[in-house]
Amino acid sequence: MSDSMDGRSADAVFGLLADSTRVEILRAVAVKQSELPQRSGPMRLSFSDIYDAVDVDNTSKLSYHLGELTGTFLRKDEDGYSFTHAGQELVRFVLSGNYERPPAFGPVETRGTCLFCGATELEARFQHELFFVVCTDCEEPAMGYFLKPAQARAWDGEELVRMAIRKQTFDYRQVRRGVCPTCAGPLSTVVMDASDSPLPDADSFVAVDRCEACLRRYSGPLTYGVAHHPASVAFHWDHGIDVLSEGIRLFNDRIRAGRWTSEQAATDPAEYAVELREGDDVLRARLDDTATVIHTERVRRSGVGQPE
Repeated sequence: MSDSMDGRSADAVFGLLADSTRVEILRAVAVKQSELPQRSGPMRLSFSDIYDAVDVDNTSKLSYHLGELTGTFLRKDEDGYSFTHAGQELVRFVLSGNYERPPAFGPVETRGTCLFCGATELEARFQHELFFVVCTDCEEPAMGYFLKPAQARAWDGEELVRMAIRKQTFDYRQVRRGVCPTCAGPLSTVVMDASDSPLPDADSFVAVDRCEACLRRYSGPLTYGVAHHPASVAFHWDHGIDVLSEGIRLFNDRIRAGRWTSEQAATDPAEYAVELREGDDVLRARLDDTATVIHTERVRRSGVGQPE
């Protein structure tokens, strides 16, 4: 396992948490911080504040454990102790219970359109600890995404489906801006021709993004990426549509109806043209070979021969 920039290996960092007292100290610091008046900047706790909040035998034992945690999960200055970035990430993970398995869910009937066959009989369900909205006709997924246990405990039924779609929508907006929603690392992107896949002919180009830090992958049709762009959000809002709330329910329907389309417009370097239609109005977008929108324009057509 490779060392981090300051020489600490990952196994050494996680080894600090082998003692349950240290996890409890981090939890206690977070709880104690939440009780402080809200203010900007790090919220620091004194040694005595932490000692009063943690069940330890004596001050020497607490001092030892704080010394082990400081520099990795806690920082210390003359005003007291506060969390490092790693400490914040870890303690929120612990407090939310996101290390647990998601609770049982579904199947739940939900509205939407299957991207592959156009059917509207969909079910939301868990498969392999992932959240899927699946077509009951062809069994293809209308969407698939990671669902955090805290999410599944807070909502149920159709409300959970709605929240999962919203989370996916906002995460994918971040992806299209080149930032990994999981770790905030940079993404590398390639556009693939998926015309030999079951995707509709209207949009058979897929942007595949790979995080250079945590290696997570994301993918979606080119029209999906344009749909999240501010120009699209404004365009659809003018037509009474909150495109960000609708998410894949709107996206799949528009592609199946042929109202959202993509095509390759140039080579060397590659460029792509995407059109999103609402009635007689069209939003046109030009994308480069990293699926980045480089130009948009609105036009109005006569509507003759155009899908409605």
